[in-house]
Amino acid sequence: MLTAYDPFAGTSAAFRALDQLTGRSGNPTARALSGMPMDAYRVGDNFVAHFDLPGVDPGSIDVSVEGNTLTVSAERSVPQLENAEWAIAERPFGSYTRQLMLGRSLDTDRLEASYHDGVLTLSIPVAEKARSRKITVTRADTPASVESRTIEGESSSAETRAVES
Repeated sequence: MLTAYDPFAGTSAAFRALDQLTGRSGNPTARALSGMPMDAYRVGDNFVAHFDLPGVDPGSIDVSVEGNTLTVSAERSVPQLENAEWAIAERPFGSYTRQLMLGRSLDTDRLEASYHDGVLTLSIPVAEKARSRKITVTRADTPASVESRTIEGESSSAETRAVES
């Protein structure tokens, strides 16, 4: 139903290693965002995903769907303080994006998004055609006859063949 894709997963590890080699890891300036932690699950007839976006302005959050790709983008700005001398700045900042490949069984036209306490919640209903349903089996006292038709529309049941022979 869902495939996570982080296009920068490999590069962020490489940048951290480069920072350690160059001695920049002790730099007191804020670092760029490296990910968007997420939980995802299905409950009833809805697929739900929660994205941690602390300190993000809700106006900077963009959620879009193209085909079966869901894209979430957000931005967290560095606070601009006059006459401030930063001692430590560890909270991440910057723009980042996360993409998910959604299954075709989800109704993305009815996707709902909300942002509360730094968590973006997306709820996507399962499409009606993909929902599980119960098929009622009726009891028949006699076997049902099945009649098939040829391409020309002629009857080709066993009875018709027997009469023609």
